Amino acid sequence: MMDRLESIERDFEDLEASLGDPAVLGDQTKLREATRRYKQMTPIVECIRTIKATRGNAEAARELMEMATGEEKELLREEIASAEAELDSLDAQLKLLLLPRDPNDGKAVIMEIRGAEGGEEANLFAGDLMEMYRAYATNMGWKCEVMSLDESPLGGINQVTLMVSGDSAWSHLKFEGGPHRVQRVPVTESQGRIHTSSATVTVMPEAEEVDVEIDEKDLEIDVYRSSGAGGQHVNTTDSAVRITHKPTGIVVAMQDERSQLQNRARAMQVLRARILKARQEEHEAAASAQRRAQVGGGGRSEKIRTYNFKENRVTDHRIGLTLYRLQDILKGDLDEVSGALIQDERTRQLAAGEE
Repeated sequence: MMDRLESIERDFEDLEASLGDPAVLGDQTKLREATRRYKQMTPIVECIRTIKATRGNAEAARELMEMATGEEKELLREEIASAEAELDSLDAQLKLLLLPRDPNDGKAVIMEIRGAEGGEEANLFAGDLMEMYRAYATNMGWKCEVMSLDESPLGGINQVTLMVSGDSAWSHLKFEGGPHRVQRVPVTESQGRIHTSSATVTVMPEAEEVDVEIDEKDLEIDVYRSSGAGGQHVNTTDSAVRITHKPTGIVVAMQDERSQLQNRARAMQVLRARILKARQEEHEAAASAQRRAQVGGGGRSEKIRTYNFKENRVTDHRIGLTLYRLQDILKGDLDEVSGALIQDERTRQLAAGEE
């Protein structure tokens, strides 16, 4: 174990030195990757160094204790006991820090939210979910941007694509993918009956160009006139863009920006993310199963979470967590939910490591 920790420290020192290397500073891709790794490794190395310092203090106290007498000996004994308790805590902390990292940690997140079963009520609920994630992003200090928005007749959304940027965005939002179920009296219900509807959330890491190389010959690009609310160019110029990736059949359409170039750039962002997601699923059976669980059929019986308005209840069915503060959660207070999901993942990783 000590050899591994020494190796981590050496790697960190090499990485630290590389951040001043002109060859790295002059290459934005290399610099971004080095900076990301530096941020990831810093807490691990800080913990290792604290462990080494604490062990050193304990050893020094043991040596002094051999020659100490009376009150001084008792004080040294207390110091050793305190150091050993701190080492137990630090060792547990290091175990967590050394768990395999998600390769997507640190990346921006692309979220797609759609109304599923339940007609216009499903679209209204999809709009509620969009506002929940936007508020959560604000609470966490992340940047949240609406990339495309297709509104429904009563103010809900047929589909929305969000880009959420922040160092911890992926680690907290990756668990949000899947069918979300709502139980409430819809605004469209005249008899006061509770309906069950659903919306689906898909979560993808943003893919850099270096992550996914796309051959222009594999793209079919159509331009057309935008429709719906927008700026002065909407309905007057062919600014909307639809890109089809012929090898995979993935289609992305964007029309919210004023220019064709801007819409094309955004469509390519989403296309790269979808292709990366598909490739990761092909190579990882577990990820493939997770994807099927995420999207499902959007049916009422398939769900990762239920939002029950009558009982003021939110239940995450994957971990059996139930909270009776639905309105707080819809206002973006998702810390307790995401924290429990993160802890569940770490517990399972630790158990797998021990096996």
